[in-house]
Amino acid sequence: MAMYTSARATGGTPPDRNGGPTHTNGSRTRDDDGRPTRDHGGNPTHGKDGSHTHDAARSAPASLPRPGHRPRTTHRAACLAAAALALWLPLSACSSDGASGAPSDTAAAGSAPSPGPTPSVDRATYRHILTRALEPLNRALRTVDDAHEGSALNTALDAASSRADSAADTLQMTATPDDASPANSQLVSALRALGQDLKSARGDGGRCATAPRVELGRAQSPYGLTSAGRALTALGYDTSLHLPRTERAEHRRLTNGALVHDGSRAGLGRLTVRNGTARDAVVALTRGKHTAFSVYVRHGSDATVRSVNSGSYTVYFTTGEDWNSRKSSFTRECSFEKFDDQAHFKTVRVTGGTQYTVLTFTLNKVVGGNATTSTVPPAEFPS
Repeated sequence: MAMYTSARATGGTPPDRNGGPTHTNGSRTRDDDGRPTRDHGGNPTHGKDGSHTHDAARSAPASLPRPGHRPRTTHRAACLAAAALALWLPLSACSSDGASGAPSDTAAAGSAPSPGPTPSVDRATYRHILTRALEPLNRALRTVDDAHEGSALNTALDAASSRADSAADTLQMTATPDDASPANSQLVSALRALGQDLKSARGDGGRCATAPRVELGRAQSPYGLTSAGRALTALGYDTSLHLPRTERAEHRRLTNGALVHDGSRAGLGRLTVRNGTARDAVVALTRGKHTAFSVYVRHGSDATVRSVNSGSYTVYFTTGEDWNSRKSSFTRECSFEKFDDQAHFKTVRVTGGTQYTVLTFTLNKVVGGNATTSTVPPAEFPS
């Protein structure tokens, strides 16, 4: 009797070699020039041109009056001196070398009149632009509702995504009334998020592909659209927007031990599968390009397949949530693997009876496991 057990770990973030979590080193920021600044103390600070000004004129020595002679000041000389002083003062105030009386550039610039506020946009004009921007998007979203899953739905999602981006571009470039400006900005952001959600919801048609309408049901953009729409509607601007139809995620499961595929079984071999992972699994045995059988094993359960024919088999298994029988695949949280060693079943006659092979495969990691697994592309998993 042979026993095979898997050494595959499931669930959680794998620890590092020392058993601890992996950390990401933080980065340090530096100044723009990459060098620390220094204080050059002790040096005087100079002006822009680095020059100093000095008094260039020196007063000439005054002549002394002759002894016994009293100096005289005439009325005419006093008037001339007063006139010269009066002329010098206004000239000093208007000097062109930056004297205190000259008006500064800052004062001159500050005296220029500041531009007035932008005139408010007409409400009726904005209402008309808003309606024209959302109409094409509404038509495209109705087409999404009517499309069947597959290429038709993917085409409709692409078209609606483009319309959402176009509406956002139009409203972003549109001048808005003062009362509508905040809500218009919120609507633009929500429309761009909707365009991305519509594009991301496209199905690829492969295994483990969540239904597009289920993906749309998880999107956050409809909440932003609803909030912006309510704000604009309260101000008198109609923002009727047809949100796409969505679906809730399903949790379809088969009964434990159900045969997903069953070929011809007429041997004596027996296979037991133990699923200790956190998700349901399907185990498939193939010979060459043909699938001998595949069995559904719920998480935390065992399942046994009897009457296995003698021969060598490659053992695949997939785990996940929500089994889609039409696609023979889970739709969420999928993994696809195979055991590196083949399973060999043999039936021989011995003295006193018949001897046959009984194998046990464990999908989760166990102590003392002697089987290794490898990840395979989803398309390689047998149907």
